[in-house]
Amino acid sequence: MKEDNIEKGSIGIKDEKDHQVGTIADLDEGEAFLHEHGFTQVAMQVLLDDEKRNKSLVRRVDLVLLPLLAGTYVLQYIDKSALAYSAVFDLFTSTHMSSNQYSWLASIFYLAYLVAEYPWNILAQKTKLAKVVSGNVVAWGAMLMITAACTSFTGMAICRFLLGIFEAPITPCFMMIVGMWYTRDQQPFRAGIFYSCNGLGAVIGGVLTFGIDDIISATRFKLEDKALLISRNRLGRTGVMNHKIKWYQIREALVDPQVWILFFYTLFNEIINGGIASFGKLIIKGLTNDPLMTCALGIPMGAFQIFWILSGTFFASRVRNSRTIVMFIYLAPTVIGTCLMWKLPHNTNKVGVLFGYYIVGAYVCPLVLSLQMPATNLGGYTKRSTGVALVFLAYCAGNIIGPHAFLAKEAPIYQTGCKVIVACASAQAVLAICLRLLLVRRNKKRDATAAADQDGARVQSEYEEMADLTDFENPRFRYVL
Repeated sequence: MKEDNIEKGSIGIKDEKDHQVGTIADLDEGEAFLHEHGFTQVAMQVLLDDEKRNKSLVRRVDLVLLPLLAGTYVLQYIDKSALAYSAVFDLFTSTHMSSNQYSWLASIFYLAYLVAEYPWNILAQKTKLAKVVSGNVVAWGAMLMITAACTSFTGMAICRFLLGIFEAPITPCFMMIVGMWYTRDQQPFRAGIFYSCNGLGAVIGGVLTFGIDDIISATRFKLEDKALLISRNRLGRTGVMNHKIKWYQIREALVDPQVWILFFYTLFNEIINGGIASFGKLIIKGLTNDPLMTCALGIPMGAFQIFWILSGTFFASRVRNSRTIVMFIYLAPTVIGTCLMWKLPHNTNKVGVLFGYYIVGAYVCPLVLSLQMPATNLGGYTKRSTGVALVFLAYCAGNIIGPHAFLAKEAPIYQTGCKVIVACASAQAVLAICLRLLLVRRNKKRDATAAADQDGARVQSEYEEMADLTDFENPRFRYVL
């Protein structure tokens, strides 16, 4: 379907929704809040022009929100790292598990993630993000403790499935939270901060996460602060929150090429991740027979990942319209690192193989940006939520597929797995270029239309600011590249 037909088709889709400007129920929840408390356009512009107050408010949000997001991620990631390290020690013997069954443990986790992610997403939109996230993190922590008692593949598989169910809403909800609280320029680096904190557990994270809520119901901010946060969010024209499920927006997400480019970009990325996360430590083990030394040699990988994520997302936040550029460039270390692990002799060039393993994790930075893109570049809360869900569906599918490219008979080099990684990274690079060209074309078309119809744009501007419009419906929406 051509791009022009898609955007024109959205006009027909809009017939399903109540199009009355005066209907408060149809407004974005943030706009309804402003309307209810009498904040005029002039009053909001005064708040936006107060640079000192804006900086102070962003610092407050950072101090309240980021520790909760980052702390939960630090606590949560221990499961993934613990399973990989246990494979280096006695997981196979203590559970009588084969290498093929081990591959299925990662797939089972993400299969459950795939099944549960969208239902949790819908529930989070209909109720409260904080309740969904905190309840699931507590349940996730309980399942993680039960996993320690497993002595068979069957028990491990059941626990991994339930872990996937309970972890499913965490990252999608976190991306939506970042999209609510920060402007579009600030979102990539904030998402990078919490995503770089993959680490340590879950139960304490559940208590921490209970403090996370949306702007409207947050109790730590004054009325004027909430109005300013909503006003800052309006600059991106993506909206804050709307609890009403709008089916036409779901259909619009399903026919948007941007969503499907991000879907396949994330799918290829997570095929890489599924293999590296499950078998990376076993590649290192091929360089030494000492399990403790394997653990020690794996430590720099985490430091490199933090560097890749924070440097890339910082650059994407500070340099306007550079996200797709980072999504392209940061794939190069992954390709180079994979080729080093694949082609260098493991017996005589262990340092080179290790260096390749350390830099291969650069693909995680493009992942953070691709996961954040739907929350940044899709207007309309239901469409944005659907886009996020589809991208995370690809996230799950990739992690299900990835481990099976690493064949036990090819250990410790895993030649087939290396070939798959290079192919997936190359496909991602092509998709990043396609995404940039698509978004550039859309912005140029909208700029030309706006220049030709300035009077009509002014008449519609108030409705566009207040209604829960999608990016197709709102001619003033501009995409971030």
